[in-house]
Amino acid sequence: MVKTPGLTGAQTVRRAVLILKLIAAGPAEGMRLVDIAAELGLERPTAHRLLKALEAEGMLMQRPETRRYALGSLVFELGLHAAHPFNLIDLCRPLLRNLSEVTGDTSFLFVRSGNDSVCLSRVQGTFPIQTPAVPVGSRQPLGVNAGGLALLSALSLKEVTEIAGVVSPRLSSYGELDAEQVIEYWQRAQQTGYALIGNRAVPGVTAVGLPVISETGFPIAALSVAAISSRMTPERVAEILPSLRAAVDTLTAQL
Repeated sequence: MVKTPGLTGAQTVRRAVLILKLIAAGPAEGMRLVDIAAELGLERPTAHRLLKALEAEGMLMQRPETRRYALGSLVFELGLHAAHPFNLIDLCRPLLRNLSEVTGDTSFLFVRSGNDSVCLSRVQGTFPIQTPAVPVGSRQPLGVNAGGLALLSALSLKEVTEIAGVVSPRLSSYGELDAEQVIEYWQRAQQTGYALIGNRAVPGVTAVGLPVISETGFPIAALSVAAISSRMTPERVAEILPSLRAAVDTLTAQL
């Protein structure tokens, strides 16, 4: 293996990337420590330290029955972020269509981008009065719409407080929303198990949302259903939630 003189940190990163590439191209059952070390020309203790560090970060997993190393869940999650504009839209299209047919209201797919939520897809329903829809591709601070609030609901209070503080200067444009109210919405979502917010992203519109969460607790995306606020009563929310949860469960299983 070629070494990079004088750049210990860069050399370590390069070795870690080479390990990931090697395992990705290797057999489906994974690779043994001895084979990884030999293939990359590493001392076995060095290879072992790198493998354990990658495993601790979720980039690799070690199969308990064979002790072989395979790619971990974090690689999958990062891949989703790199490819989601294509894969998630394709996967969600029939789910959103079904949601809108069942509820009669507009359904949305949101993902996180930095401290914003981005609308990737939407499908309008059949109810005679439809909401002024959030445009596909639009960005809003996390916590302003039901999709963004659902994404926040999968995070810790510390993370939410930090995000709310960062986006605080932009919140007043959404119905005089502020950071404290975003945290209150988050707390309510923790209590109820779903995100509900109205008259913020779009005046006169209320939406309910749920996050799509990976097995490691990472919020991959969020699905939401929006209607005019007079229609989105507590009873209506209770009617929508089973269909929304079913869509989230289906997407989680597909991913």
